[in-house]
Amino acid sequence: MRVLLVGAGGVGSALARVAARRPFFDRMVVADHDPARAEAAVAAVAPDPRFAAAQVDANDADAVTELLRRERCDVLVNATDPRFVMPLFDAALAAGSDYLDMAMSLSRPHLERPYEECGVKLGDAQFARAGEWTAAGRTALVGMGVEPGLSDVFARYAADELFDSIEEIGVRDGADLTVDGYDFAPSFNIWTTIEECLNPPVVYEKERGWFTTAPFSEPEVFDFPEGIGPVECVNVEHEEVLLMPRWVDARRVTFKYGLGTEFIDTLRTLHLLGLDRTEPVRVAAGDGTTARVSPRDVVAACLPDPATLGDRMRGKTCAGTWVKGTKDGRPREVYLYHVVDNEWSMREYGSQAVVWQTAVNPVVALELLASGAWSGAGVLGPEALPPRPFLDLLTEYGSPWGLREQ
Repeated sequence: MRVLLVGAGGVGSALARVAARRPFFDRMVVADHDPARAEAAVAAVAPDPRFAAAQVDANDADAVTELLRRERCDVLVNATDPRFVMPLFDAALAAGSDYLDMAMSLSRPHLERPYEECGVKLGDAQFARAGEWTAAGRTALVGMGVEPGLSDVFARYAADELFDSIEEIGVRDGADLTVDGYDFAPSFNIWTTIEECLNPPVVYEKERGWFTTAPFSEPEVFDFPEGIGPVECVNVEHEEVLLMPRWVDARRVTFKYGLGTEFIDTLRTLHLLGLDRTEPVRVAAGDGTTARVSPRDVVAACLPDPATLGDRMRGKTCAGTWVKGTKDGRPREVYLYHVVDNEWSMREYGSQAVVWQTAVNPVVALELLASGAWSGAGVLGPEALPPRPFLDLLTEYGSPWGLREQ
């Protein structure tokens, strides 16, 4: 297998470090718009001769297609933020390569009823092209990070092996991470965090289909395992709610994230001030010059790079899927989960827990695609594929998952 990895930020760099320990691929080209970042990611796995650095603009589908063809890559792995999903998705199809991402094409709220009805949903632009991928006999594996990704694998595993019928699937994400020296320092890409937290959350119900609610709605306290404990979680827009109902039969699907009051208040303030906007605004400098900048990009530039925070972070992060239903005529509830301790991920890989947890899952998926244990044509979510090979291989990677009866 020959891989083009686009994006050498925190997740992309961690992905390279995880992949370097596995023998399933022959070459991995790490590409970024900033060549220094790509070179740093490759230097971190030196002297592995399978890795090479390249420069490419993720927004230039033609340039990406050319790079895929020149390097004879079997698959493109998208480790950029969601703005670049479609040009990379299109480039892979044009080049005749498979495709894998960890976040799907962007949504747009309903113009008149944003907190009741869906507008353009996450992934709609990709699923609209599904027929082309099927006709080409290529695989586009979308939402294959941790959430979405591993959480979707858990849902399929629960449906296949743990339940006869499912009433609700609820993805629940929480952590007890702190960052020394910072009052506000998100542990993941702030551009993506703002997008998913301030957009109208989507809920699925079989009788109603997909619908939306207000941001941060339906708060609940969820008790997370391995010492993390109770964390208040709220509805957040996320891909699992759009993916799971396509392949898993459940009456209701939700996603709730443990953000914390301070984080929610900060996001609300950014929204109030218009600093979450992506459309450029004209800004006048003191010397009389002007420039057009995106307010959200300014916020991102003012905050520390999450990839650099590992040495200052303490605690654990937990991603998991809570499932309620029946088995053998009896009610059952379980929580399938994956916990990463930041001290462990820093010691073992030099990557902070949140980005490492996101990065390990696409590497597992790549290995399954390389071996043929996972295969298929079209635009597929993780729950479209058999879960047991994935969960077994994740454990083999030294990062076991857990199951708790509720």
